[in-house]
Amino acid sequence: MILSGRRVLVVEDEYLVALGLEDNLRSLGYNVVGPIASLSAAVAAATSERIDAAILDVNLAGEPVYPAAAILAERGIPFIFCSGYTGSVRMPAEFADAPRVAKPYTSRVIADALADLIGAGGGPGGGQRERRNVSASNDM
Repeated sequence: MILSGRRVLVVEDEYLVALGLEDNLRSLGYNVVGPIASLSAAVAAATSERIDAAILDVNLAGEPVYPAAAILAERGIPFIFCSGYTGSVRMPAEFADAPRVAKPYTSRVIADALADLIGAGGGPGGGQRERRNVSASNDM
């Protein structure tokens, strides 16, 4: 499946992480929407942007990203949760099976997770057959 040219929403409130993620995705051929750092902007983008997938930081300056995730799920747009708290934060039931990548992560982990997400056909919360929790050191 050709993934180049796909539009990926990046929601991340840590500036350097967002820039590294944006650069990584662009180098893989994705078109990046964002990065977006606030919940209100994430909700607006989730509502109106034409996107193929999203990467969502779970905690945006103390606010959980779940309202934006719910909108994406309603629209049938697959997404990945990324967070340094992935293992310790209890996810809302509707997102229990959504794919997750733990911070810090490598460029390869993000690339593989996104390819799996889009290649799996997507669907609410990612559409994957099983939840993937991945962690690795950051190389971005």
